[in-house]
Amino acid sequence: MSLPKISFEFFPPKTAAGTEKLRATRVQLAPLKPKFMSVTFGAGGSTQQGTLNTVLEMASEGFEAAPHLSCIGASKESLRCILMQYRAHGIRHIVALRGDLPSGMGEIGELRYACDLVTFVRAEHSDWFHIEVAAYPEYHPQSKSPRADLENFIRKMKAGANSAITQYFYNADAYFRFVDDAHKLGVDAPIVPGIMPITNYIQLMRFSKMCGAEVPKWISRRLEGFGDDREAIRAFGLDVMTAICERLVANGVPGLHFYTLNSAVASKVICERLSG
Repeated sequence: MSLPKISFEFFPPKTAAGTEKLRATRVQLAPLKPKFMSVTFGAGGSTQQGTLNTVLEMASEGFEAAPHLSCIGASKESLRCILMQYRAHGIRHIVALRGDLPSGMGEIGELRYACDLVTFVRAEHSDWFHIEVAAYPEYHPQSKSPRADLENFIRKMKAGANSAITQYFYNADAYFRFVDDAHKLGVDAPIVPGIMPITNYIQLMRFSKMCGAEVPKWISRRLEGFGDDREAIRAFGLDVMTAICERLVANGVPGLHFYTLNSAVASKVICERLSG
């Protein structure tokens, strides 16, 4: 099976040990020749400097680095400064998100939605940046309805986004349906499926509850049944995700974007299985 374009998401490390781990992770993943590597941005800009440092280090290593940029809680001037910093360093790829307010912060900021951020970036920098936005095959947990969520996605694309990365999912039909619905409304830009390898049951269920991703009962029950057997969870998770990715690739997805949690092993094994 021929691999589509691969990309990886990381979060900015907060310790020296975390920085070294992420460097080692990049070394392990480099042979897969990723199209780009993205770096997350904390709620309300809490990791702004860490994101910048990580992105610049990746760029110095020859990778295409794409920082996340969130507008919630930010002023236009602060966003303008961040964008100018990235442009000054030759960064041409960003992931534009609404983002989440950190606990205790009451100010939404001057830009309320991701579509407003995309519009702002285009007004400030024209076509300098390739802009990724988020898509939600199983719908954003705060959306009023599936239709409203889809319409919000369409607004982001019409505002000037180049492509989209989805929230992770474990039901490929949800992804295919979302892409079909978007195409019917005129979106022909790439919508890349987000892939979250399964390595930790408790962590997976916590993440999924927060972001609204559905974990099918047959998967959650099997994981629960493994108890503390980490090796069994890992092996089962690799089999499940490889099967999902095989179906996605067989149906011609434009790429696979792996949420690595700064660890290389699971993503690397899945990609090797797909290409082997």
